[in-house]
Amino acid sequence: MTSFFFIFRMTLAWAIASTVLAVTLAQTLLSERDSGASLLLLVLAVVTFAAITAFSHVRRVRLLTGQVNSATLSSRQRRQIEVPFEAGEAFDIIDAAIRDLPGAEQVDSARDSLQVRAKIGYLHPYRGSWFSQVTGQSEGGNQVIATVTPNGDAGSVTLICEPQRWAWTDWFLVDGGANLENADAIGRAVARRVAERRRSEQAQAVQTATEKELTVAKLSLLHAQVEPHFLYNTLASAQLLTRSDPARADQMLGNLIAYLRNSLPRTDDALSTLGKELERVRAYLDILVVRMEPRLHLRVEVAAGLHGAPFPAMMLQTLVENAIKHGLEAKAGGGTVWIIARVHDGVLALTVADDGRGLSGEGGGTGIGLRNVRERLRLAYGSAAGFTIVSNYPSGVAATISVPYRGTEQGTKQSAAVALEKAS
Repeated sequence: MTSFFFIFRMTLAWAIASTVLAVTLAQTLLSERDSGASLLLLVLAVVTFAAITAFSHVRRVRLLTGQVNSATLSSRQRRQIEVPFEAGEAFDIIDAAIRDLPGAEQVDSARDSLQVRAKIGYLHPYRGSWFSQVTGQSEGGNQVIATVTPNGDAGSVTLICEPQRWAWTDWFLVDGGANLENADAIGRAVARRVAERRRSEQAQAVQTATEKELTVAKLSLLHAQVEPHFLYNTLASAQLLTRSDPARADQMLGNLIAYLRNSLPRTDDALSTLGKELERVRAYLDILVVRMEPRLHLRVEVAAGLHGAPFPAMMLQTLVENAIKHGLEAKAGGGTVWIIARVHDGVLALTVADDGRGLSGEGGGTGIGLRNVRERLRLAYGSAAGFTIVSNYPSGVAATISVPYRGTEQGTKQSAAVALEKAS
């Protein structure tokens, strides 16, 4: 019924227009008796042509969409497309979709006003250029207007595809489904680009999760390499003492048990605090005092307000252990270890210094412990952290770890997630 009414409406419009024109010509220009018959034949030819054109339009619309109704038969198409991205991104998507439309000749876009206008060249599938001129269907006679309306975190696109002619001409002229094709093509392009963006986001999320898992695994591996290093040294010292001084060996093993019970770091990637690391170092030094008591001294300059600052586990102990092993233990008379913490411009700098043999001494402090410190800082903080080793005046070594300073207990809880985000 819709198809019949459309064909009848268009045929009637051409019949009325051609009849009025024929009557006007007969009264003003023609005076022969047979002019009436000639004009009648002309009206019949125009009406027949109009019916054929309308029928062809209906058939093409049915071919394109599989259904015929007033919306699909119209030469002016309107679409409302919801894009699940903010208005700026929605504008970029619709702009790219229109520019990639076949036949796009002139595209004017204004990002500030969120509007795109384009002229679309179109070659009718059934007619040549001369026929298109007769029927008003020129090859470049269509236009597209798209407006994006912000809708919270989404963008609502109003799309209009229409011929570049007055609306009243729709009673006489059809577009052969051209604007229906354009509207559907733009809708498909937008859907494809949104799906592509979603796939890209999902792939990036999977990649980020994988990288974080690899980072956690690598941090755990590096952390696990530090703990056996310390345990090996402690047990080796206890073994030596069992031969020369069993009582002191027993004291060292007791301190080791207490250390393992109270201070051994977790194997996950969560950050510790500076206060906990200081406690860990003191427990570690309780073990060494059994062997080095007359030759080992500790000076701590860390403000109480910095004890809650987030700090990577085991790194302070690594620096202290390195200072003792490579600086003081091999030095006659031993020496002093300083632990100094300072905050400047949002950076916490923790320095472990000694007055031992220095960088020129044997070993030089380039073992697995310091390599792991550098690698763990790189993985956890990226370029936001630093690690330096310099000579201490007049003798010894000063090693400094610099990390972002958050300063509150709340920052402690957030630091592990932030560190992993920077690493990925």
